[in-house]
Amino acid sequence: MDFANSPSFFRHGPRPGARAALCAFLSLALLIGDSRFGLMERAREGLSVVLYPLQWAVNLPVSAGRHASDFFTTQTTLKLENDALRTRELAMASQLARLRTLEREHAELRSLNALRDRMPGAGQMAEVLYTGRDPFSYKLIIDKGQDAAVRAGQPVVDGDGLLGQVTRTQPLTAEVTLITDKSLMVPVMIERTGVRAILYGYGGGVDLRFLPAHADVNTGDILVTSGIDGVYPAGLRVARVVHVERNTGSAFARLTVLPLAGVQKSRFVLVMQTRSDMPARPAASAPAAEAAGRGHRRK
Repeated sequence: MDFANSPSFFRHGPRPGARAALCAFLSLALLIGDSRFGLMERAREGLSVVLYPLQWAVNLPVSAGRHASDFFTTQTTLKLENDALRTRELAMASQLARLRTLEREHAELRSLNALRDRMPGAGQMAEVLYTGRDPFSYKLIIDKGQDAAVRAGQPVVDGDGLLGQVTRTQPLTAEVTLITDKSLMVPVMIERTGVRAILYGYGGGVDLRFLPAHADVNTGDILVTSGIDGVYPAGLRVARVVHVERNTGSAFARLTVLPLAGVQKSRFVLVMQTRSDMPARPAASAPAAEAAGRGHRRK
């Protein structure tokens, strides 16, 4: 529409060019006045207060999205860190268990070395491979056999005391019957007094039988091998007395004893030599032989 040729009643105010010039002048004046005198400071503050709710509403979706993203990112990061820490904890627990096992084995080996140093020619070390197949017998299989000059009858000890006796050998392995097996008997004596007795295994434990009620034995006494049978060297620690009961109606004391050796936990053992200078057991006398014969015929 041509405003220049339009009728006079359509013309209102100054021309557009004048308006633009006026606006430019006012803008320049405001810029100069604001930069030097801060004329628009209060206006800006008031305007920011008025427009803040609108600004907050416009930024709300963006802020909510950012917070949600941060939340899920944090959750994922925490889960990954938790999994990593758990894996590390399991690895450290496994290493700790292995370290404790190595420390225990090292302590066993040091104890056996000390025992072998105290008893020259005591024998050779062996490692326990596994237990016997029969669940009702108490036996171990060690990694030394006939090829290592191990033979039946040799006593076996660990760092704490007498463990048992070699009862069967193979070229590479040997079977050890523990002192807790019911087939084994060990001649012992009370270390403090020298009173002799026989220690019997009963399947899982040991028992000291037929000790007179008046015998000098107390709780805490240590039982050691007496050495009178020629199988076990004298002085090997065997068991500890943990309870003594004397009944006036019985000729024998009732004792509770516990083996000192780790019959269920030893990993390394020492196979000892038997006495080679022990004379043979004398033959039974004639009356005893006749009595044995009569008893056999009665059967």
